[in-house]
Amino acid sequence: MKVIPGNTKLPELHRILLTSVAPRPIALASTIDKTGNPNLSPFSFFNIFGVNPPTLIFSPSRRGKDNTTKHTFENLKEIDEVVINTVSYSMVEQISLSSSDFDKGVDEFIKAGFTKIESELVKPFRVKEALVQFECKVKEIIETSQLPGAGNLVICEILMIHINDQALNDKGFPDQNKLDLVGRMGGNLYNRTIDSSQFEVVKPLEYPGIGIDVLPNYIKGSDLLTGNELGKLGSVREIPDQDRIDILTENLNVVINDKNAFKIARELLNEGKSLDALCVLLKIKK
Repeated sequence: MKVIPGNTKLPELHRILLTSVAPRPIALASTIDKTGNPNLSPFSFFNIFGVNPPTLIFSPSRRGKDNTTKHTFENLKEIDEVVINTVSYSMVEQISLSSSDFDKGVDEFIKAGFTKIESELVKPFRVKEALVQFECKVKEIIETSQLPGAGNLVICEILMIHINDQALNDKGFPDQNKLDLVGRMGGNLYNRTIDSSQFEVVKPLEYPGIGIDVLPNYIKGSDLLTGNELGKLGSVREIPDQDRIDILTENLNVVINDKNAFKIARELLNEGKSLDALCVLLKIKK
């Protein structure tokens, strides 16, 4: 098989490249616009580019479908600072949710259930849940073209690195297994740095998820659900109506109450039935 980019449809070329160049590390980029609105978005066109000065690069590319630019790119044009947060397996469902194409001004920290931390040297916030956070100054942005799918290479100098003590080994360096970083592969596939296995996370591409912040307090505040499980619930398209809740829970042929609802919901989440799981939890409205 031979592929000539100019003779290949853009979606096909995109699939070939992202499947062939994998796994790719993920930068969870935190930016802010000139009016103070925060933005948070993951990018797998990302890597370390140099050590002296310490340099990271990533690319908030133009959208292939309509050639528009992403809020991250627009923010960097206004405030040339960024925090690049690492992505561990324990966060991956929330990361997927944060990639939704939310309207400008929507706070992805809130939508994805992440915690803001003030940075020390730059304006954008850090993500508390990230085990490593890089405060960066943007040195240059290279726009490779104005065509759909074109890359916008952001070159960043690292000003300060924050590392969670829980991720350090006995010599004081980051422990790869404790970091448990994830990488992007083709399609919906990811991989982990501590294991050769692959796992699937269905991205909310066709529509933005409702967000963890929309979930009732007794759900999003429960210690019976993990961040990943909340991320799955927050990725559903809409809050189900009462008819949907009643039909689903009746078909389960089990009496749902406060004692078993979360157990049933977690089982449904493991089966990939996020909307059904939410219906079960909404059946016991507080």
